[in-house]
Amino acid sequence: MHKLNWDDLRFVLAVADTGSVNAAAKVLGVNHATVLRRIASFEEVCGGPVFERDRSGYRLRPDRAPVIEAARLAAQHVNSAEALMHGSGSMSGTSLRLTSTDTFCQTVLAWIYPALSRRIQPDRLTYLSSNAHLDMARLRADIALRPAPSLPDDLTGKRVGDMRFAVYGRADSRDATNWLGLTGPLERSKPAQWMAREIDPSLIAASADSFCLLTEMVSRGNAQAFLPCILGDAAPGLVRLTRATPDFTVPVWVACHRDLAGSERLQRLMDALEKLLQPHSAALAGDLKLS
Repeated sequence: MHKLNWDDLRFVLAVADTGSVNAAAKVLGVNHATVLRRIASFEEVCGGPVFERDRSGYRLRPDRAPVIEAARLAAQHVNSAEALMHGSGSMSGTSLRLTSTDTFCQTVLAWIYPALSRRIQPDRLTYLSSNAHLDMARLRADIALRPAPSLPDDLTGKRVGDMRFAVYGRADSRDATNWLGLTGPLERSKPAQWMAREIDPSLIAASADSFCLLTEMVSRGNAQAFLPCILGDAAPGLVRLTRATPDFTVPVWVACHRDLAGSERLQRLMDALEKLLQPHSAALAGDLKLS
């Protein structure tokens, strides 16, 4: 029986992170054949395939998420051991990757990060700000904090609050008729879907794929836009405008891949996020400023 070559973990994780043998080879500085050989070696020793191969690349098999989680932990401990041998670093703690939107990253996550870091010690956090949903099936992130009507089937988690949207404009531009539109990943949001049905495209002066950017644009122009209340209420000079629009409120979730639900380190991070977000629930729900 063959024994596991720990160095094969680097190749497995590179393919899991990039979704491609060619991309993994580039990251690792080796050729395509070397990556294939190392993946095959790992799969032979571990008793079965780790990835599904199709035209779009290499996708983690649904039942292999715990394998990659264990491999990532093992690789981090190997790196810690190497650092200790060279007289630096510490063996305690691992790195956890938290993905969220730029709205959350520039508000509540920035506010709570010192307390969050203390609560998960000795683990460390890497924040991944992206309005596009990362492919959790490829474990490109460990935990997601996101607004969504519901969680996809491959994720499991808990509803930790609600995010409300309202129409905002400058206080001196209450009669503005032009709009700022939502594009890119924001096109899936409820406000964007309403605008697609109700707003004449000729009234949309510009569009953006970031609510943080839209907040700055509204502050500097004679236009109105849907914004998360946590951004609009805090922006100097902006006010909520009285418009005949629905009340857009979206659940906020803390979630991980469903096959990793038993991970103690991930559950500890999810529990800490839930607790630290509670004091900011009113700001997220738009209940602090109702004028």
